[in-house]
Amino acid sequence: MINIQVLNHISPFGIEVLESKGCRVAEEMEDPTGILVRSADMLKMNFGPSLLGIARAGAGYNNIPIDRCAEAGIVVFNAPGANAEAVKELVLAELVMASRDVLGSIEWVKSIAGRGEEIPALVEKGKSAFAGPELMGKTLGVVGLGATGALVANMGLDLGMQVYGYDPFMSVEAAWRLSRDVIRAEDISDIYKHCDYISINVPYTDRTHHMFDAAAFAAMKDGVRITNESRAEVVDDDAILAAIHTGKVAKYVTDFPNEKLIGQKNVICMPHIGACTPESEDKCAILAARELYDYIVNGNIRNSVNLPDASLERLGVCRLCVIHRNVPKMLTKFLEIIGGMNINVDHMINKSRGEYAYTMIDLGTQITMEDVREIIAMPEVLRVRIL
Repeated sequence: MINIQVLNHISPFGIEVLESKGCRVAEEMEDPTGILVRSADMLKMNFGPSLLGIARAGAGYNNIPIDRCAEAGIVVFNAPGANAEAVKELVLAELVMASRDVLGSIEWVKSIAGRGEEIPALVEKGKSAFAGPELMGKTLGVVGLGATGALVANMGLDLGMQVYGYDPFMSVEAAWRLSRDVIRAEDISDIYKHCDYISINVPYTDRTHHMFDAAAFAAMKDGVRITNESRAEVVDDDAILAAIHTGKVAKYVTDFPNEKLIGQKNVICMPHIGACTPESEDKCAILAARELYDYIVNGNIRNSVNLPDASLERLGVCRLCVIHRNVPKMLTKFLEIIGGMNINVDHMINKSRGEYAYTMIDLGTQITMEDVREIIAMPEVLRVRIL
């Protein structure tokens, strides 16, 4: 029995994927096989020996201790792209709000309630205070061209904007999604130099922490307008507030409010609603559930955030799956042990990511954990499974 624990309200469509395959799904469970989570804080959570994988029904994964999981041989998945359409649509609203004082105009109209027949004249007199530039004909820079960023870039073209895109780690899949009319920025300085609007869509990592700092803002065009659907920590709050004060940044719209930003002039804060659509929650849950089940049953890793992706069509009688450190000659050692048992290898794959690697080997003969005790005993090996 595959036991899956859910730590938040997960879309019933995701639950149905697992239950239809015979999994037991519950909120309370000791030592589950897998965990399906949205935003629950797992950073201090203790994990049992049976836990094989954690699937985040969304894109961000700051609530999961991914390094500790990797060391324990626990694969962490996310659901990139499942909420991309929802986030893209919110970026459209953010671009408009960054240009025109929509929120201020709405609040001002409330202030003239009760003025009766005066209202039409007051509206005509007061509306100019909320004017702003059109998007059409302006230049948009999209930083991060993953599932969401590519959609935002293409949307900018549809709005009649010139679009620059920057992503030094862009995947082949993302490249296929991106319009050929998007100008590729060789360096992020190209974005700063040319763009009237900047949309931030990068994942939050150590490399992107305070990626937008005082030096970055100083290199931008005067009056630039910035939207952030990445994470709060990608932007240095003190630096952007200083840039707003000088007029270097005309408007900052972020989905990640904090004490420093709330209530500041020319800063619009929203409560992390980028993916808050029923369609997005359904798609994220379905994708996360499928990833988790496929790994538990077949050993395939798709959309992992702490271990390499590796997928292999099932061949042979059984499959040996090994999570190990990315050091030389590990695959050679595995194959020597298997060869010593006079067993044929029907199919195999070995992938690495940073300091970790993953090997799947399909064998022509059924084996047991006792047969691979030499592999299990290797200090570089973190987890071994036979499927």
